[in-house]
Amino acid sequence: MAPLILYAAAAPARIEAIDATTRIYVGSPRVTQTPPSVHPDDLKKVLTLVLAGGRGRRLDPLTRHMPKPAIPFGGTFRIIDFTLANCVNSGLRHIYVLTQYQSSVLMRHVRHGWDLFSPDLGEYIYTFPPQLAQVEVGYQGTADAIYQNLYMLEGEKREHLLVLSGDHIYRMDYRDLLAQHLSSNADATLAVTRVPAADAHQFGVIEINEGNRITKFREKPQDLDPKSPPQLVNMGIFLFRSAVLLEAAARDAGIAASRHDFAYNLVPDLVEQGAKVMAFPFARSAGEKPAPYWRDIGTLDGYFEANMDLVDVSPLFNLYDHLWPIRSAPIQAPPAKFVFSGGEGRIGHAVDSLVSHGTIVSGGQVWRSIVGPSARINSWAKVEDSILLNGVEIERHCVVRRAIVDRDVKVPTGTQIGVDHAADEKRFTVTPKGIVVVTSEALARPK
Repeated sequence: MAPLILYAAAAPARIEAIDATTRIYVGSPRVTQTPPSVHPDDLKKVLTLVLAGGRGRRLDPLTRHMPKPAIPFGGTFRIIDFTLANCVNSGLRHIYVLTQYQSSVLMRHVRHGWDLFSPDLGEYIYTFPPQLAQVEVGYQGTADAIYQNLYMLEGEKREHLLVLSGDHIYRMDYRDLLAQHLSSNADATLAVTRVPAADAHQFGVIEINEGNRITKFREKPQDLDPKSPPQLVNMGIFLFRSAVLLEAAARDAGIAASRHDFAYNLVPDLVEQGAKVMAFPFARSAGEKPAPYWRDIGTLDGYFEANMDLVDVSPLFNLYDHLWPIRSAPIQAPPAKFVFSGGEGRIGHAVDSLVSHGTIVSGGQVWRSIVGPSARINSWAKVEDSILLNGVEIERHCVVRRAIVDRDVKVPTGTQIGVDHAADEKRFTVTPKGIVVVTSEALARPK
């Protein structure tokens, strides 16, 4: 699970260490955003690439039929929506979304949810599966995704390439990143944050000098002392001078032993070769709350916990922030409905929960949960600390606790999930932290 590490809003340019126990900074509830020092013409020189082709095997079984960036999040959104919202809110209007696994799902979502660009003004968002122009196989890594689209990227003639992951949850104004990149005259700039040393082996660990120049980059090192101070890690946000990235990708493609990956190969090689690779400290979130929030949705536990962050009374990542709005594909469904008010012990209600369009809570109870569109919770059913994806039905007298219920699953009458740990492990996927993942296939297995 990617930890949540937050900095004070007024962090200095130099990246400061934080105490190993520091996890949350409670910022002011509302702040005035300072306009970044980037000229609008500089934004036109940036092409944004959102890498959204990953299958996300650690999120199996949720990713068996859709790519990781397309997984529902927060009830009505998809994971990729948060990266795309950052792009749009930052004024970046030239975007390629590179897809691969189950690409049609994302292509439809982007077409329906993000068709807000004006071709007459030179704006666009395009989705591209592998073009197979350079080779006859799909993308073999992030660097290979650049190489396979070399001709297309060269034709864009943009001075800078912003490369983003489509599976992180955060709010960042990329204009701040661009401002530092330009002022430092960097070849590449990486957004960075700190995480506890015990978790750092899941990320690219970075060392810097006094000027925030990266001197060493190691991807997922396994020799870190878990009791050492928090480690500086890569956030998967890369801004390159275009010529530097395209040349590096072409060079990497010719190395047979390479994994053709930014973090394992391309960026460490640039650092070793003396390129000016800078670190950009993620010191403040965009929007109403300045406390930096970043989640890497890399595991089922991480996915569960990031969703559960949203149901707090005053969440650090607030979906209702009008200063930095998140959009998605529209859902054509009526409002959520709650019926029965106590007769025969039936009360249809939801507390500390997000309940999406088209859902009917019919005499059931929902506590501290996220319910996706067009779900139904029937009489005397109890859903607690759980995520129900689109179209889920919980029949009468069911108990669902600390669970993720996959799309269109119908949980039969009287089923108990999250009550008997041993019984759950026989039928379902159970995470290291005890979250039960329920699929239709798993429910069909004998008890």
